[in-house]
Amino acid sequence: MTKNRKLRILVFIDWYLPGYKAGGGQRAFANLVSHLRDEYEFYILTRDSDFKEREPYEGIQRNEWTELNLGEFVYYIPEEEVSFNRYRELFKEVNPDCIYINGIYSYKFSILPLLLLRNTAFNGKIILGTYGMLAPTAIRIKGWKKRLFLYIAHIVGLYKKVVFHATSDQEEMDIKNAFGEKTKVMLAPHLPVKDFPNLMEKIKKEGELKMISLARISPEKNTLFALECLKEVKMAKVVLDLYGPLYDLEYWEKCLEVLNSLPYNVVVTHKGIVEGNRVLDLLANYDCLYMPTRGENFGYSILESFMAGRPVIISNRTPWKGLESKKAGFDLDLGNPECFTNAVESLAALNQDGYSVMCHASWNEAKLFINNPELRDLNRALFV
Repeated sequence: MTKNRKLRILVFIDWYLPGYKAGGGQRAFANLVSHLRDEYEFYILTRDSDFKEREPYEGIQRNEWTELNLGEFVYYIPEEEVSFNRYRELFKEVNPDCIYINGIYSYKFSILPLLLLRNTAFNGKIILGTYGMLAPTAIRIKGWKKRLFLYIAHIVGLYKKVVFHATSDQEEMDIKNAFGEKTKVMLAPHLPVKDFPNLMEKIKKEGELKMISLARISPEKNTLFALECLKEVKMAKVVLDLYGPLYDLEYWEKCLEVLNSLPYNVVVTHKGIVEGNRVLDLLANYDCLYMPTRGENFGYSILESFMAGRPVIISNRTPWKGLESKKAGFDLDLGNPECFTNAVESLAALNQDGYSVMCHASWNEAKLFINNPELRDLNRALFV
């Protein structure tokens, strides 16, 4: 590396800013860049359009490096123009010290970059963030295809020189279960937005609950289960607004069947997709986050809910544990759906004083996590 030159990190990611439709992982990586771009230079190769969109982002320059901020450069490329030769040219142009690859299964933004690096004399660190894609619940979706790919990738040594980035102890276990105990893994939890918000107070009506879900409508996010639990709510007036892409239309049809059979006191609406920079303000308008997910490697929207000072009703398959004793919400067993029904009714029954205690406890949970002095250091260490 040239003396006095910042470390250069070449990033391959399917979707990046100004996109927001790919969810928490997209927001989390953008936060990592915002925290570390004063120390490192990030050169980010990404699609010119958002998740499930064909039209390019408005106002961007394609096929050239755009400086979004000091230390943050983005190259927006049309998907059809992605090629081995184009990547090789850009690799030589950037001359990176490190490579960061987001995701496992994307041919153009994960597999192709790894194939390129096998054909170069690159000796720098190659980091790969799995973003929960190796969790058993995630692998079961289109399972045989994923297991076949992982088997072939292991046999041919596609990840031989890779250091995996895990954001939780559970994700580290998932990576080693997939590729073996000797797999190189670095643990660095996701970084939040740089500016921690003040606690936003919320007036809550006793006997009522206004909930939000921030997740794609899909089996792994357990939307159908979430709705089925609400069929049994008798003792409260409940509103649930779903924010997230319709990832699986056949699955959404099943959700609609349940949605249309809900009792009169439960109203559920799909509100579309929310822009990433609006999430915290949006959360502040609700009483809690409701997300009985089948599994999260980190659960970025859970952290965002705590940052907004809002308790959560989630499954116990995330790194966020012991919430009831902390008065920050509920982390519940998916094998007992009545627990989710009871949690909804219990939270709805709270008066203003009891609810305010939970809001403050939730905000403190985020503050405790974010103030961990190791958090930034662990993410910085990924690249050195």
